[in-house]
Amino acid sequence: MTEPLSIEQVGEHAERILDELEKAVVGKRAPLETCLLAFLADGHVLLEDYPGLAKTLIARSFAQVCDMRFQRVQFTPDLMPSDVTGSAVYDQRAGDFEFRPGPIFANLLLGDEINRAPPKTQAALLEAMQERQVTIEGTSHVLEPPFLVIATQNPIEYEGTYPLPEAQLDRFLVRLGVGYPDREHEWRMLESRIERGEDHVRLERVVDRATLLAMQRAIEEVYVSESIGYYIVDLVAATRESGQVEVGASPRGSLALLKLARCRAALFGRDFVTPEDVKGVAVPALSHRLMLRPELWVRRVRPEDVVEQALESVPTPAPEDATTR
Repeated sequence: MTEPLSIEQVGEHAERILDELEKAVVGKRAPLETCLLAFLADGHVLLEDYPGLAKTLIARSFAQVCDMRFQRVQFTPDLMPSDVTGSAVYDQRAGDFEFRPGPIFANLLLGDEINRAPPKTQAALLEAMQERQVTIEGTSHVLEPPFLVIATQNPIEYEGTYPLPEAQLDRFLVRLGVGYPDREHEWRMLESRIERGEDHVRLERVVDRATLLAMQRAIEEVYVSESIGYYIVDLVAATRESGQVEVGASPRGSLALLKLARCRAALFGRDFVTPEDVKGVAVPALSHRLMLRPELWVRRVRPEDVVEQALESVPTPAPEDATTR
């Protein structure tokens, strides 16, 4: 087992990981940071954005930089659960059934366009995400850690799709978009492609799987004061009390906010959580856990707006309260 890491070492490794990732994904430090925070919290990521905005590239790049076994599944309407999890196949020579593992047996799985697969196939993936195991013919097969999922959705093409219900969206630690690059960063991307002379971006391994697991374990050493804990609870409660939602964030949302805030503190080399850590992860951690009132869709109110309103209305603890032990 790898030696325990200090919070300072976690921050240093995270900085190097992000610097290497930016060689491939130019000008998108913020979404890369959020993805890394989710991975440090041992959680899964839902990327929802338009085609061609580096969603697949982000997944492949993380796998390369963190030395993870990578698999990609293109979700389609005819995809069966066994196409993801694997199945038991009869071996005539042995006279018995042999388990053939599916692509889910990886460290980082990219589920591309997850909303195009039928609910039964979606459920098979989401069960593995939650339980970290796959059960075939009554036998459970444990998924080797780390087991992380990046699922993608296209927000503009809903014809012939199976939108994830809120109970399944809740399984993702964060939901975020990548967004279009600005003028300067898009030119930097083109300039880098010209200099390479090829499409493929070669990234160096920064950490191995054992080090990534050690980084995850080190997060448990980040201190959370009682005032910060109540701030998290009050923020989540504010989403439930909002007149704009039918269903607010569940206690799973509170746990997500706690884990991501601790990871953000470690990212900056701190062993304690501040109110800014909580604010920095609130929108990607909570927005996909809210169910808005139907009439608000016509007014183009977004779940992100509700979370932002909660951040404005809930009193922020004093900075000195964050270090009170």
